Amino acid sequence: MVEPDTGPPASVRAAGGVVLLFPGQGAQRRGMAVDLYRRHEPFRVTMDAIFEFWGGEGEAIRADWLSDDPVVGIDDFRRSQPLLFAIEVALAKVIRAAGIEPVALLGHSVGEIAAAVIAGVATVADAAAMLMERLGQLADAPSGGMLAVAASATEVEPLLRDGVSLAAVNGPKQIMVAGPNEPLERARLRLAKAGLITQRVHVAIPFHSPVLAPLAARSLSALESMSLSLPALPLYSGYTGALLGREATDPGFWAAQPARTVFFATALDAIARSGPCAFVEAGPWQLTALVRRHPLITRSGGQAFALLPRQVRTIGGAEHLAATLDQIRVSCPQRGSCSAGVPEISNPL
Repeated sequence: MVEPDTGPPASVRAAGGVVLLFPGQGAQRRGMAVDLYRRHEPFRVTMDAIFEFWGGEGEAIRADWLSDDPVVGIDDFRRSQPLLFAIEVALAKVIRAAGIEPVALLGHSVGEIAAAVIAGVATVADAAAMLMERLGQLADAPSGGMLAVAASATEVEPLLRDGVSLAAVNGPKQIMVAGPNEPLERARLRLAKAGLITQRVHVAIPFHSPVLAPLAARSLSALESMSLSLPALPLYSGYTGALLGREATDPGFWAAQPARTVFFATALDAIARSGPCAFVEAGPWQLTALVRRHPLITRSGGQAFALLPRQVRTIGGAEHLAATLDQIRVSCPQRGSCSAGVPEISNPL
């Protein structure tokens, strides 16, 4: 049982600082960060250290990532999720080494595990083990999928049944639903009949659906052996929509995530209310688009940057990273000193 939360306050003023964002499943792109891996030594060192934690599987993940003809494709969760985790942790280390300190962190889905490393909740070794344990359990998941729906949760939920449920709320009119294949197709037809626009997501598992709860629960015993700490940096959760306190030290909180709805929009709203921030995505332009469309962030003068290019082949990753870091420094000159009062974290590796 988790003790009553005595951790961070209900909100933290992030105004004037950098909020580091960590994207989740769906952000993956074939070839993402490969140029950076080949040309940026600190980034490569961190990536290789994480691959080593996974042993032979890490070698296979790296080989498929760098190959033009991978054995397992990038959209398979056995590749997308480990790579997103490793890339996000490595990018966070790069930006901090450049003197840009985040005042808050927010992850989406699997991105919350990467955020937990940077917040000091888990060591990178434990977080890597947590992720691999999760993926091992998901190997037994029933076939299914997800739909992106251009509608509000109140419009969509009455049309969901037969095991199809709300998977993510990313914005006022940006919803994800998930479920087994046949019920999901019936839901798609009902949504279309109601005049709602849908798009199938490239996944073969109903992520963030209660149908995964029995599998998610099997991870609990392994997670109970890990050491989890209170966040040393303000860490917002896409699952609670608020700052994490003692929940971050509860293995059950992390074990249940594959079966829980993501309320990214609620967490983003909480940060946006603190005033104008610079949102920096440690990944390939998934959350940047959501931030740039957020009305409160737009009105307050908040800015959004992605550390990887939107299109992998339009510009080299190394050039894009250098240019983006320069943009953050020029556009937000005070960002480098915004870490005052925020506890420093030792090297997570």
